Amino acid sequence: MPGAQTNRTRSVALVGPFGSGKSTLFDALLAASGSPVRRADARNRTMSTELRLGHCTYLGDSWSILDCPGSVEFAAETAAALASVDLAVVVCDPSPARALIVAPILKQLEDDGIPHILFINKIDTMEGSVKDTLDALQAHSHRPLVLRQLPIREGETVTGYIDVVAERAYRYRKGQEAELISLPSDMSDMEQEARNALMEVLADHDDALMEKILEDVTPSVEEVFGQLHKDIANDAVAEVLLGAAENENGVRRLWKSLRHDVPLASETAARRDVPTGNGAGDAPLAQVLKTQYAGHTGKLSYARIWRGTIKDGVSLNGVRLGGIYRMQGGELTKAAEATAGEIVALGRLEGVGTGATISTGVAEPLHFPAHLAPVYSLSVHTADRKDDVKLSGALQRLQEEDPSLSITHDQDTGETILNGQGEIHLNAAVERLASGYNLKLTTSKPQVAYKETIRKPVHQHGRLKRQTGGHGQFADVKIDIAPRARGQGFEFIDKIVGGAVPRNYIPAVGEAAEDAAKKGPFGYPVVDIAVTLVDGGFHSVDSSDMAFKTATRMAMQDGLAQADPVLLEPIDHVTISVPNEYTPRAQRLLTSRRGQILGFNEKPGWSGWDDVEALVPEAELHDLIIELRSQTMGLGTYRHRFDHLAETQPPKR
Repeated sequence: MPGAQTNRTRSVALVGPFGSGKSTLFDALLAASGSPVRRADARNRTMSTELRLGHCTYLGDSWSILDCPGSVEFAAETAAALASVDLAVVVCDPSPARALIVAPILKQLEDDGIPHILFINKIDTMEGSVKDTLDALQAHSHRPLVLRQLPIREGETVTGYIDVVAERAYRYRKGQEAELISLPSDMSDMEQEARNALMEVLADHDDALMEKILEDVTPSVEEVFGQLHKDIANDAVAEVLLGAAENENGVRRLWKSLRHDVPLASETAARRDVPTGNGAGDAPLAQVLKTQYAGHTGKLSYARIWRGTIKDGVSLNGVRLGGIYRMQGGELTKAAEATAGEIVALGRLEGVGTGATISTGVAEPLHFPAHLAPVYSLSVHTADRKDDVKLSGALQRLQEEDPSLSITHDQDTGETILNGQGEIHLNAAVERLASGYNLKLTTSKPQVAYKETIRKPVHQHGRLKRQTGGHGQFADVKIDIAPRARGQGFEFIDKIVGGAVPRNYIPAVGEAAEDAAKKGPFGYPVVDIAVTLVDGGFHSVDSSDMAFKTATRMAMQDGLAQADPVLLEPIDHVTISVPNEYTPRAQRLLTSRRGQILGFNEKPGWSGWDDVEALVPEAELHDLIIELRSQTMGLGTYRHRFDHLAETQPPKR
């Protein structure tokens, strides 16, 4: 496709749950278009961990096809892809029992107003009726689902389909166009019922069509197709197609629907409120949907061009462009320019991250998906401390590639923490750090930032007297150590009168007391205490700041141990979101992790979903998302925030 582009260049994302067969469909679509295909290997077919992009032409039109990861752990990649396409193909399993898994995807598409169609894949494995599957999917869609095809069976085998609009029957032929056959006589009633259902939905959006139906006038096929295209483009309905990508069944029929029903890039730009430009604003405009550091090509920014033409060598956002690439058969091919509607890789745009709007002029900001809150964390360590600086730079680049990752440095534990969307997500990130940046890394469960406090006040005397020849060391301090209310922190109070401790030494006492509180009897920082200097003594020659600091630390160490110390653990406010059929499981999961259930309510904006709230010790949250997803078909998620510190028993070490 390196030749001239047409103004019908369009983009489609394949989305759907893990195991639905998106990658197989992606390969089949490219193969049917005549494009070279580098098929996903067996490991990637089991779990795709990153977006795949392919360019092709079909019947003269140019296309970008995006194969989105199915795992919820890579939802940020999918969200970025959806922000840049004209239509989404939701790849579904034929089992009604698995329709619930598609619910979050449909909700996202509907909330963002993204046109979409459904492709029920693996139709050759369907055990029940297509109506049962359609009804199950409709229960999770606010858009009417209109069935475009009916499966033709010979015994237990699906051999073809009936096109409900054209009222024609076809037999599948692997690797070829389906063969036109006579409409099976035993399916005429079923076909008519499906067509009437489709017509009723379309008539709800067109008065002329409604009038014809009421007058028993049969609309032409062209009228039906025209209204269907209009309704899909307006995100008013979603058509449902059937197929088996593994056998290439239904793939060419899907291509025809895409060619007919996918909105033009200019229509999508209007839907997304992309500025059309006037005067100086006519400069090309694009948006980065994925960032990747790739071998000899360096940094690549995959971007959808919304307006104008981008030529190699121009400056975008003040950075000179270092190449334009299209994805052909799994390989990058260089191009001199790219036009509106295309998704291309742009080279060496340093300082430009995922989600950025780029232009040769003023880059008007465009909406990009919100950052996902992390639900899983790992502490990352280098095997050789000399690689710490190298790790810091690699983590920065990794976050550029994947904004759903975040890196934090825990001041209490000194750990570098990598935060993300799950165990697979973070393991993939660590593997990329190791292979892409030649780093030897180890990971571990992050330490919990325990704290300590005291439950009773004590009076403590600290005295330092050393004579080693010449000037000695002398300091005498008497301090009161008392508990404060939770959350009030550390306080130092000076009550010296009469010069028992000279004014110039008192700051050293305060500093030493606060420093000593960084490690209490259990080995953790001590919080919510007041230290009052009430008396002391000094020597005109042997006293010094250092001597008073040492005496204070001695007093603090002994005093804290006698003040009825207690360990505090952080307690988080946790909100688990699940389909309401899993609400009891979520509650049991929380209580099994020392959670205090606060209650549950319907999740705002989500029909059939609940938010379960609880107070849970942070120590119990590390692998919560793993167990939650395993018990909820991968649908459960949670968010959390620090709530308070609570007394607990010292952890086993």
